[in-house]
Amino acid sequence: MIRTPLRPLARILDARQNGENPDAIERENLRIRHEQMRDRARTRAESRLLVLAVVFFCAFTVIGARMGVLAATEPAEPRAQAPGAAIVSGRADIVDRRGRVLATNMETHSLYAHPQQMIEPARAVDELMKIFPDLDRERLTRDFTGKRKFVWVRKTLSPEQKQAVHDIGEPGLLFGPRDMRLYPNGKLASHVLGGTRFGQEGVHSAEVLGSAGLERFLDDELRDPARQGRPVELSLDLTVQAAVERVLAGGMTLMNAKGAAAVLMDVDSGEVISIASLPDFDPNARPLPPTSGSPADSPIFNRAVQGVYELGSVFKIFAAAQAIDLGLVHPQTVIDTSPPLKVGGFSIGEFNGKNYGLQSVEEIIVNSSNRGTARLALSIGATRQQEFLKSLGFFEPTPLEIVEAKGGAPLLPKTWKELSSVTISYGHGLSSSPLHLAAGYAAIANGGHVVKPTLLRQSGPRLGPRVMSREAAEAAQVMLRKVVTEGTASFGEVPGYHVAGKTGTADKPRERGGGYYKDKVIATFATMFPATDPKYVLIVSLDEPVETTGRIPRRTAGWTAVPVAREMIGRIAPLLGLRPDFDAKTGLVLASE
Repeated sequence: MIRTPLRPLARILDARQNGENPDAIERENLRIRHEQMRDRARTRAESRLLVLAVVFFCAFTVIGARMGVLAATEPAEPRAQAPGAAIVSGRADIVDRRGRVLATNMETHSLYAHPQQMIEPARAVDELMKIFPDLDRERLTRDFTGKRKFVWVRKTLSPEQKQAVHDIGEPGLLFGPRDMRLYPNGKLASHVLGGTRFGQEGVHSAEVLGSAGLERFLDDELRDPARQGRPVELSLDLTVQAAVERVLAGGMTLMNAKGAAAVLMDVDSGEVISIASLPDFDPNARPLPPTSGSPADSPIFNRAVQGVYELGSVFKIFAAAQAIDLGLVHPQTVIDTSPPLKVGGFSIGEFNGKNYGLQSVEEIIVNSSNRGTARLALSIGATRQQEFLKSLGFFEPTPLEIVEAKGGAPLLPKTWKELSSVTISYGHGLSSSPLHLAAGYAAIANGGHVVKPTLLRQSGPRLGPRVMSREAAEAAQVMLRKVVTEGTASFGEVPGYHVAGKTGTADKPRERGGGYYKDKVIATFATMFPATDPKYVLIVSLDEPVETTGRIPRRTAGWTAVPVAREMIGRIAPLLGLRPDFDAKTGLVLASE
């Protein structure tokens, strides 16, 4: 750097000639140099600050963008350090009407690994495969020997499994506490409860979410902290449910059926006391939905709610009750069923080609006459028939508190013409679930009021709007009683407990259209008991039953569903508080509460 001289010779000489002091010139030059140095230092400082500000701005921009990407992207590794307090893992218990536990929570542990902390990853894989044979050895080896820092190994462990893993002695295998859902009764009421799954997970806790059934339908309520530990109380009776499932399973085996369903309902409140579907499953290890074949053949398919079938002659009582309610007939009105009947170009015949001739309305129901019921339907008319069946709930899915209920929508004819009206009157052309049928029969049993099925405990009756007169309902009850004492359900009488009901046997439609099978049926028995003052409706339905003790195979409901229902009522009536009365002369008579 070239500096300005402090004493320029020319200026000094001039100053001396003029008699001036040269020191003033030196001071001025010193001041000028200091000012120049100060300006250069300020410029350098400002440049450095500007560069530093740009560096900080760029750094924070990059960090902020990266944080945004991470927040919006699912992490490649599980959030091993997710704080447990941020996960709501509590879930209310589910109990039956007597407070017995159906679903609760159990503390367990998860198993995860930090591969970078493992001493012998290959040995850890070998030992884990001995404890958990279903693990994927190849995947586990790849995860343990790769660059991953965190690996889920098992979401839940039994105490024995936890101890076995602990005994491996591998510091990279760690345990995390969590709650899991436990169903202490195994398969009992499995289609009602449904099941759960894990939602948000951390190593210290996990969110439990409903995946099916009531667990999913009431998920928000079950997870609500405001419940403060209060359980959800169901209408089910655990003891009755166990008896129903046991008898239904035995009947399904005895009658060689591929599936079965049963519904027991309180006729005044709509409370479902028991509901069963077979085959079933264990909600502690809920199976996956099927990837092939018919969904209806899967054990997770709820035949009582999701299964919609043409139910056959159990529908005939609705035509009789409506005709009586409209004043078109009374129980003793005689109808000639012998003449051939053609509707819409189709002949309406009787089972096995029978000809019942002159029959009263009561006899039409007792004998299960197709022609007689068809003539009742023609007198009612399609419009009034639709209105009546709609009022009974046959046009919409049932409002039951399980997510599968909305999948059980009845199948209705595209055009409800005269032929549809006739065939629907005897249970063909309209498909509905056993639960729909239970609600329809409950309206007859309680004197004419519609009720909505529910799985939640009620404090008393919940009678809905009246859909038929009490006189019509009581006349229908009498006819149903005679079906058991004189008609197609003669095997349905239970000593000491008077039973009323109607049988129904419907040929199954072919899966891809083209008519009906001749050797595959849905056999149903719809009952109410005690007959003189009905308290409960019971529906028993068997899919493709075959009774083989006789000379020829028998598939009708009178030979298949009726004996199963009889055994069921005999088991559950005492559990429901119904006791048979004894008479000194006649022995067992009408049951009463």
